[in-house]
Amino acid sequence: MKLATLADGSRDGRLHLVSRDLRRAVDAGDIAATLQAAIDDWAQLEPRLLARYQALNSAALDAAFDFDPQQAMAPLPRAWQWLDGSCFLSHGELMQRAFRLDPIEGVEDTPLMYQGAGDDFLGPRQDIPLPSEAHGIDFEGEFAVVVDEVPLGCSAEQALGHVRLVLQLNDVSLRALAPREMKTGFGFVQAKSSSSFAPVAVTPDELGEDWHEGRVHLPLHVQRNGQWFGHPDGGAMHFGFHQLIAHAALTRRLSAGTVIGSGTVSNADRSVGSACIAERRAVEMLEHGSPRTAFMHFGERVRMEARCRDGSPLFGAIDQQVVQAGAPCA
Repeated sequence: MKLATLADGSRDGRLHLVSRDLRRAVDAGDIAATLQAAIDDWAQLEPRLLARYQALNSAALDAAFDFDPQQAMAPLPRAWQWLDGSCFLSHGELMQRAFRLDPIEGVEDTPLMYQGAGDDFLGPRQDIPLPSEAHGIDFEGEFAVVVDEVPLGCSAEQALGHVRLVLQLNDVSLRALAPREMKTGFGFVQAKSSSSFAPVAVTPDELGEDWHEGRVHLPLHVQRNGQWFGHPDGGAMHFGFHQLIAHAALTRRLSAGTVIGSGTVSNADRSVGSACIAERRAVEMLEHGSPRTAFMHFGERVRMEARCRDGSPLFGAIDQQVVQAGAPCA
């Protein structure tokens, strides 16, 4: 299935089903008002959602209408919990070499993960409002999963059975603010603004053979101001999502609707480019002695999209402009 949340004037929007080709949509709010409500009661509601989705794809619903991603909010506009990993070791190794950082012990055996803010996710066409270009505005192309309730101590072998949806996102990062927060050991707050999500959340079966080993085996195409920036493949994750889920659930259960991210998609093959500016700058530092690519300025755009192997749409595209935030609260 493919699901989206369309704006209806409320804080959490209204749940809709979207056709496989992303051309048509139909209201599903009578089954579950929001995507969170659907995840909360997935076992009971999935058959009804699936029946309507199949009818939508067979053009059997008079109530269907043209799907407009401009009206899409993030599939989960706010989540009970947002956990982000750093599962592409080529990215970490490159950053360590460029900035001459000490290697992180045990990184190949234990996933890196931080708890971010899930209270204000952005939709795929919303502007990215930020206070200052001096903060080092960067994008990070990632994949993520949404789980139902995961019990404490869930094993990696059991974890994939709790994955209900797969997402694509832009984890916006402020690089000038990150070093101080990393040194404190308390994790990111200011360095991570609101993340943005592609318009459609998909059930794993929509990926077919490109979903296996707990990974999305597809390239993520990234453009900056209409120019190619990279197309690294998500299959290069060192830890699969099943391992991330088990890591997060080692000492606590995970509430239904928890979102878990992969971290910046990165490949050891540098010819495929990057999914974030920091990585390209690190390559430039190693090759030229200093970075040559600037972080983003107000007015610039970033576009990200992962498509099926045959070129058909999957999540839809993130296409956003960075803008200066309005005046702060008095």
